[in-house]
Amino acid sequence: MDTSSLPSYPEMIMVALDGLNEETGSNKTSISKYIESKYQNLPAGHATLLKHHLNRMKECGQLMFWKNNYMRPRPDFIRRGRGRPPKAKDGMPTSDTPAKPRGRPRKDEMDSNDPSGASVPLKKKKVSADNGEQPTEIRRGRGRPPKAKLPMGGEGVSAQA
Repeated sequence: MDTSSLPSYPEMIMVALDGLNEETGSNKTSISKYIESKYQNLPAGHATLLKHHLNRMKECGQLMFWKNNYMRPRPDFIRRGRGRPPKAKDGMPTSDTPAKPRGRPRKDEMDSNDPSGASVPLKKKKVSADNGEQPTEIRRGRGRPPKAKLPMGGEGVSAQA
C-alpha cells in the first residue's frame, strides 16, 4: 500500500466536510465513507486514525463537535480555553469596604468586663468551715473529666459462673 500519495488526515477531513456540505455538520460515519470513496489505498487502521485525528482537531479548535456531528467552526466563534480563567490583574480591590485585619483580635483589645470574653467558666473551690478564708476561684482543666470509678468488691457478675 502506497500511502505517501495520500494527503494528511486533517486535510482529508476538511475536504470531506466541504464535500458533504451539511448544515448541521457530518458524523464520523459519513466522513469515513466520503474519504473511502474519494481516496484509494487507505491504511489498514483507517477507522482508528480517523477517530484519533477527529478528536485531536476537535481539541485544537479546528473542528466543532455538536450533537454527534463535526463541523467547521464559525468565524465569529470564540473558543473558551480549558480550566479556570486567570484572575484580574487589577491591584485595587473591587469592594468598597476597607480590608479587614487577618486573624483574631488581641486580648488586650477585648473588653475585660464582658462575660463573653472569658472562654473558660470558673469553678469555686470549697473551703472547710474551720478555715476563715474566703473561697477562691480556680480554673477547670482542659478536656473531659475522668470517668468515676466503681467501688471494688461490689455486687456484680462474677467471673466463675
